Amino acid sequence: MIPLFLKRPRKPRHSFLRILTGSDLSSRRLPFVEVRSGIPGPVLWLTACVHGDEVGGVVVIQEVLKLLRKTPLQKGSLFAFPVMNPIGFETVSRGTVLSKEDLNRSFPGGQQGTLAERIAHKIFSTIIKTKPTLVLDLHNDWLQSIPYALLDPYPGQKQKSAYENTKHFAEFSGFLMVNEREDAEDTLELRKTLSGSLLLNGIPSVTLELGGANIVDEQHVNDGVNAIFRIMSSLSMVKKNDSDYPVSFSIPPLFRGKILRYSHQPTASTSGIVRFLVRPGAVVKHGDPIARIYDVFGKLEETLRAKGDALVLGCADSSAAFPGMELVAFAESRS
Repeated sequence: MIPLFLKRPRKPRHSFLRILTGSDLSSRRLPFVEVRSGIPGPVLWLTACVHGDEVGGVVVIQEVLKLLRKTPLQKGSLFAFPVMNPIGFETVSRGTVLSKEDLNRSFPGGQQGTLAERIAHKIFSTIIKTKPTLVLDLHNDWLQSIPYALLDPYPGQKQKSAYENTKHFAEFSGFLMVNEREDAEDTLELRKTLSGSLLLNGIPSVTLELGGANIVDEQHVNDGVNAIFRIMSSLSMVKKNDSDYPVSFSIPPLFRGKILRYSHQPTASTSGIVRFLVRPGAVVKHGDPIARIYDVFGKLEETLRAKGDALVLGCADSSAAFPGMELVAFAESRS
């Protein structure tokens, strides 16, 4: 029989982990949250704001914790790092600013490494110690984009089980499932991300892309919260079924249950002003026009066309183009 005190819902507990002392003797700390049901079960981690300008995930975690006060965990534990990059967060900057590093290319980090590597080590070692069932890393994309679950490249036979579990949890999110770019250079870099490093250590990890950076989009916040509760439902951490947590974007039948390939192709080959011909969520066929680039006098310089059958994930935040600029993101069918 489970003792009565273990049956009572546990409230979120907030604390901080120290990461460094500044030259002005100010203390820089990582906000940390834990919610324990008191009953053995899955261990779920939520992480956000590894890039300091990606504030939407912070609010998603806030809303998840609010809901857990009304719908307590039935079993297991939830942990969260709402702001992994406090230095970038306070300056609304993507990187760590002081050292000009990308924290999400610094994992698993090291105690004697660079500033970003030391922060990464604190985050990574803390997560690893809890033996997580799953880590959901919350990110923000372009302002005009749909939510999707981003999977790291296949890490190899040794981590096959963790990779299969990652795909399983991603599907429960209700989001479109997209695999990261898999060329050799990108794959090597992605091993240094939080999700990539976790996967290499046999821990399932899914990146949830939730709308644009710099601002809080309430629809994307709602989608993120519902996706997380759908996954918790699949783990029996909460009572309700995933149908109680709808997401706003309905995946077209052609792409349901599939893992699509991420692409930014084609990129611009000229400079000018971009006029987009597609919207996030649109399905395009090979050869469909997706954007036109005009010079300052209105002369058409270039028409970009889809390189394959795909779904539009998002459009660039700027309409000023230059050669090599990525303008539209796609989720392409592998078949």
